[in-house]
Amino acid sequence: MPADTVYQNSSQGKRVVIQRDAILVKQDSSILTYKHFDLQQRRVTTVTLNQGSLPYTVETSGGEARRQIVNVWKKFGYKVLVTPADGKTVRVFDAYLDFYPPGGRGSLLESVPAITNLPLSVAGGGVDVIDFSKIVQIEFRGDQLQVTLDEGRVETGTFASPTSRPAEARLLGITDRYDPASPDVFDFSLALSKIKEVKFE
Repeated sequence: MPADTVYQNSSQGKRVVIQRDAILVKQDSSILTYKHFDLQQRRVTTVTLNQGSLPYTVETSGGEARRQIVNVWKKFGYKVLVTPADGKTVRVFDAYLDFYPPGGRGSLLESVPAITNLPLSVAGGGVDVIDFSKIVQIEFRGDQLQVTLDEGRVETGTFASPTSRPAEARLLGITDRYDPASPDVFDFSLALSKIKEVKFE
């Protein structure tokens, strides 16, 4: 059972598929917004299309089909067990890092793209950008991060923010409680400064 399918009408009047297995978030006369799983980024993303002279249409599905596609999304993203500094471990699917104003105030910094890697400032002044696919575990000890890699090597350093602007890095993703109807692409969000440990599954 497919989830929502986004089409665009061509100049010849034919319907061309733009995105399958999506979930419609918003549609009006000027824009169409949907979320889908981006295979390259290995996370759920939101896409907004401007309605122009060749309009977009959507074939929507029912709630069960949307739940099923979210379960498919959860199979392809990064799965982690997150242990907060002051709480119990949570399993998070389709995990990624994104950036917000310090202190959790305000909306995300759209000028800084979300990432599925860990930029680590290491001894000697260099920055090692470690893809999530190579990480087994991250332990947070104050500002210091101890990263265990899949080949058994351990790297230690501090988080290297990809922006010079003040920013709070957060780990985001979806949990088993995620509502497919949500306009957000996550229901878990926690600042790295509040995490004790992340284990990749």
